[in-house]
Amino acid sequence: MKNIWKIIIAIGGAIIGALAILSSTKQNQSKKDFKKKLKSNNSKLDSITEKTSKVEKNKKATKAKISKKSSTIKSTKSKIKNTKNAKSTIGKFEKKYRK
Repeated sequence: MKNIWKIIIAIGGAIIGALAILSSTKQNQSKKDFKKKLKSNNSKLDSITEKTSKVEKNKKATKAKISKKSSTIKSTKSKIKNTKNAKSTIGKFEKKYRK
């Protein structure tokens, strides 16, 4: 009877040991996968930050161009004469003489 219990305990221990080994290898595999994904995400993040820095530089350059153009537009608008009075005069002339 003692031998049977020893054999049953040994078989149970072997099964539990095998399960423990299998579970530890699965955990190691998942850790490796996580590290691979982390490295790939970091590389993607680096490329994205490089692209955003380029976009920010282009954005600043575009804003500078816009401000220069707006200043030239203001200067040309100040040089243009107001045509409102001339249009009203033409309208009055047409009403008076073209019937």
